[in-house]
Amino acid sequence: MAGHCCGGAAGKSALNDPRWRRILWIALIINAAMFGVEIVMGVAADSRALQADALDFLGDSANYAISLGVAGMALTWRARAALVKAATMLAFGLWVLVSALWGFFAGSAPHAETMGIVGTLALAANLLVALMLYRYRTGDANMRSVWVCSRNDAIGNLAVLAAALGVFGTGQGWPDLAVAAIMAALAIWGSIDVFRQARGELAAA
Repeated sequence: MAGHCCGGAAGKSALNDPRWRRILWIALIINAAMFGVEIVMGVAADSRALQADALDFLGDSANYAISLGVAGMALTWRARAALVKAATMLAFGLWVLVSALWGFFAGSAPHAETMGIVGTLALAANLLVALMLYRYRTGDANMRSVWVCSRNDAIGNLAVLAAALGVFGTGQGWPDLAVAAIMAALAIWGSIDVFRQARGELAAA
């Protein structure tokens, strides 16, 4: 979905950039708070899309924490951290996919209004983080993994809002499950993107 830009000028200068670390701390706090909000409201609304997005917020919190830990280390260690995060993204995608498939068979009754309100809040949070991280999108694999996660989150939130409209319009739960499956595909695709770049950086190192 996105190109491969390894070791650009932005990535090199950002390694010791206090602004990069500050942005990661802000992103970590925002994502941790949104995880708490979405997991509670997702369960209350019986929305697998919201629950999937909540787990994504939790995974991103860990993503930012790892990035903070390796930001000043050698490229090899940053690439290894990116591999770990790629594996996490893949695991999240597979879990969401299985959850969506289960919902198709077991049935669900999501609450459209709650999905819309929480989805809008989540979208605002992710757009803020994505805008802050935009200038670092062409850095090394570690930085790129942070950008990919934030970009996918914003796309996923738009999909959640579309699911809320679908549930409201049809009175059925399948739009919620369909969006959960789309979010799973985004996570899997993003993990492959980060994995390829990280492997390339390890080979070059």
